[in-house]
Amino acid sequence: MTAPSDAVTRFRQLHQQGLLRLANAWDAGTARLIEHLGAPAVATTSAGLAWALGYPDGDRLQPDALLHAVRGIVRVLHVPLTVDVEGGYSDDPATAADTVMRVVQAGAAGINLEDGAGEPALLAAKIRAIRTACGAQGLDVFINARTDVYLRGLVAETARIDETLARAGAYREAGADGLFVPGLVDTDAIATLAARCGMPLNVMLRPQLQDLAALERLGVRRVSTGSALAESMYGRLGAQVEQFLRDDHTSLPDPRAMGYGAINGLFA
Repeated sequence: MTAPSDAVTRFRQLHQQGLLRLANAWDAGTARLIEHLGAPAVATTSAGLAWALGYPDGDRLQPDALLHAVRGIVRVLHVPLTVDVEGGYSDDPATAADTVMRVVQAGAAGINLEDGAGEPALLAAKIRAIRTACGAQGLDVFINARTDVYLRGLVAETARIDETLARAGAYREAGADGLFVPGLVDTDAIATLAARCGMPLNVMLRPQLQDLAALERLGVRRVSTGSALAESMYGRLGAQVEQFLRDDHTSLPDPRAMGYGAINGLFA
């Protein structure tokens, strides 16, 4: 079920053709809807996928549960899929690489792999282990290395650009294809990192980053919604359920709802 090499090639090319907009899905249904609406590729959100399977976000998801979800998503898609594997669900590079290989064998064309609060040397070791494992099996995958320097405020604000560039260099040398910097919103920093990181730069959508054309002009090659869509869904669903359980009159069915036939037709 491994993703065809042309799917990985296509996914790489999408990072060179302007700004790749990745809406993050959390199950086969949302992934299929995103594809149906014209997305050239689909990404998963680790948070949304974990929540859908009854786990908290933060490397708590069981790899077998992740693999089951990935196989279901791949089954309904015709565009490349990139999977957020958090930190690889292990501090051991070989174990993390084994999990990633299972994701690749399930059909993923790309992955997100993060450093979190860990040492950058550890993420670099995981990336090298994945590249070695891929080479041994004649497989390929787009590795998007995520650094949480900005998201977690790992260093002083004045040192964040230099720290991010240092990590980018280490991850690129280890075999990463792209750099993901969630929490990055300052336009000057975005422009500097895009120009100097040596890989396609991915940012996470934030209210300060609503002008996507401006992001492209700054050199960003990929923007992700992260868990925002899943959070929106939970908010709207929760409000409707609360109204149904407490009020005598409800607004169900929602006039904005996608109809049964249209949803069912996604999987015909």
